[in-house]
Amino acid sequence: MRKHSKAPDSPRPERGAVVVTGTSSGIGKAIVEALSERHFNVFATVRTGADAAAVETVSANVRGVVLDVTDDGSVASAAQQVAASGLRLEGVVSNAGIALGGPLEYVRLDELRHQLEVNVVGALAVAQAFLPQLRSAQGRLIFIGSVAGRIAMPFIGPYSASKFALRALADAMRIELAHAGIRVCLIEPGSVRTPIWRKGRQTRSRLEERLGHAGAQHYGDALRALMRQTENEERVGMPPERVAQIVLRALTSRRPRAHYIVGAPARIGAILTLLPTSLHDRIMHAWVRSPKANR
Repeated sequence: MRKHSKAPDSPRPERGAVVVTGTSSGIGKAIVEALSERHFNVFATVRTGADAAAVETVSANVRGVVLDVTDDGSVASAAQQVAASGLRLEGVVSNAGIALGGPLEYVRLDELRHQLEVNVVGALAVAQAFLPQLRSAQGRLIFIGSVAGRIAMPFIGPYSASKFALRALADAMRIELAHAGIRVCLIEPGSVRTPIWRKGRQTRSRLEERLGHAGAQHYGDALRALMRQTENEERVGMPPERVAQIVLRALTSRRPRAHYIVGAPARIGAILTLLPTSLHDRIMHAWVRSPKANR
């Protein structure tokens, strides 16, 4: 069980505030715990009142905030709550995200739009809402990306597309905001033991129903291999606390990096992007045990 340092009795005014989105579990929750241990005042955003109450039990300097990144009014209300606290906003960690999988041939377009709305548009909406407060404090804007934002992963194409787009946003904003003294960082972990992949596997029956007989013939073997692979990677993946420590480093370092590639699988994925396409594709086929293209 993770040990926590004793929480302060009240928020510490000498420490600024950090907003973290998507904190009910996984990486977001680990980030909240790491920041609270360092006595930051944390605004931990979640989607329900029950989750807000639960996250506040971490420490007295954690405040739960109900926030839906796809709802403009909800985002604006959260920004107003943070501003009303009077605390200096030192950082925003954009972590909220979902993962949609399946062959792109069978992905429903409304689900693809929702994937991009949460992981990309929602991340930008949060950044825009809090930038006035970050600007006055010359704070940090941190996005939680993925190695899937460097290398397109078969059968999780929608998720990869969202992380590629998020990387583009982070890179562009890093240049755009440099004159304001705002540092922008992208954290790119490999496999992490979080509920996001288990939630994805729970939709397997719905996906198989959508594929039907023809789709199962085309993709069934590869999808079963992929499911086994994700189960294995969830077992051997790094703990979310490791990502949280990198976030803490990005928030507190005098010279934070633009990109933090976290874990050996992420570094390997980055190397794969440098390979010739033919070799890259052979490795991807082997990874999901899919047949090579007919020539």
